[in-house]
Amino acid sequence: MRGSAVRKPTVHATASRRRAARPRAVARGGQAAIALGVLVAVAACGNGTTSAPGTSSAAGVTSASPTSPSPTTTTPATTSPTTPAASGSTHKPVPPPPHTSPTPPAVQSCVSRVYDGMTQAQRVGQLFMTAVTSSGMTSSESTAITQGRVGSVFLMGHSAAGASAFKTVTNQAQRFSPTVRGVAVHMLVSTDQEGGKVQVLSGPGFSTIPSATTQGTWTTSTLQSNAATWARQLKAAGVNMNLAPVADTVPPNLVNVNQPIGRLQRYYSTDPAVVATHSTAFLRGMQQGGVLPTAKHFPGLGRVTGNTDTTANVKDTVTTTTDPYLAPFRSAVQAGSPFIMVSSAIYTRIDPASQAAFSSKVIQGLLRGSLGFKGVVISDDLGNAVAVQDHTPAQRAIDFITAGGDIVLTVKPSDIAPMTAAVINRIPQNSTFAKDVQNAVLRVLNEKHSAGLLSCG
Repeated sequence: MRGSAVRKPTVHATASRRRAARPRAVARGGQAAIALGVLVAVAACGNGTTSAPGTSSAAGVTSASPTSPSPTTTTPATTSPTTPAASGSTHKPVPPPPHTSPTPPAVQSCVSRVYDGMTQAQRVGQLFMTAVTSSGMTSSESTAITQGRVGSVFLMGHSAAGASAFKTVTNQAQRFSPTVRGVAVHMLVSTDQEGGKVQVLSGPGFSTIPSATTQGTWTTSTLQSNAATWARQLKAAGVNMNLAPVADTVPPNLVNVNQPIGRLQRYYSTDPAVVATHSTAFLRGMQQGGVLPTAKHFPGLGRVTGNTDTTANVKDTVTTTTDPYLAPFRSAVQAGSPFIMVSSAIYTRIDPASQAAFSSKVIQGLLRGSLGFKGVVISDDLGNAVAVQDHTPAQRAIDFITAGGDIVLTVKPSDIAPMTAAVINRIPQNSTFAKDVQNAVLRVLNEKHSAGLLSCG
């Protein structure tokens, strides 16, 4: 794949720009019925798949912060924490987050101290997120985390076990967090908690979250308030990152044929302006409740018909670099979203030669360049997704990082070893790639520091 332009953000610059952009987080008929059932079964993190994030559903993780609250007393699930008011044609704007002062030298020094004290394997491990079964970590999952020095996990598999049970799993995951020069570098622990058919965690301690299509009828203030409640529920279960909101816009004529988003009611509206206000309200609510949000699936899955989790060669032949459907992602960037997930579809009017996850035109040129995103770019599933099976696991990791990506997400624990090994082996062979890796690791560590998952005391 094409190599990305050499990026040289320093710890100082990266941290200060991002902290000025967003508030700091405190510590994702009979035949017709059968067809819909199949779609739901493959919906998760991203495309709506129960086994994969982003376009599929995914990751659950524990709060890494030492001060993370213990699980709340379990309570029966409720439909929504706040009685929603229909928004009608008026959508109350949500005020932007307050600006903060530049990152103090102590923060820069802390991140540098940790980075300098890490082994190459530990640094590379920060660029990977692997699956942990929500009902309990398996031996293959723990082995992948240990061997790959993995820095992030996601809870996979819909479960109604409740907050206390999930907290046990996330605590187990956090025990794999490394200590570097006396500093604990906690895990990012994520899941897919969008609402509707894509709500991985439920049961005692969790509300029943309505679909995004329903959320799109609420006022933005109601949605932000409810999202803050849902975030606090995740945080109590040890989850510090949500692979949500979906910022994709589905045009009216594709709602019934768009498999990853439209047919699963994962869209806030068919109007990108409404998607922008409501996905941003959800995002801010997550931040308000102490959970890191992830806007997805850049540059949008609303205009495709196939699901990248289950279909190869999924193409969007409409979206351009100046497309109005990019408005929700631009809003997310302006609101200080710490993470943006990139899809695995091909956008023929942006880069016809590569899936978005492997395209420097999409990640470097459009997302980081035109939209000005300074945060962490995470992939959609690069493990089981059919859309990326034309690459070996090693090639997927290399090409994603080369294109400007930061965290490789895979639902297959067995992918971690070949992926991390490929990255480690590539570093001494290519100085540009080595710089890409360094910049990506620093972005991840800076985000963990901002979220309270890495602190030098």
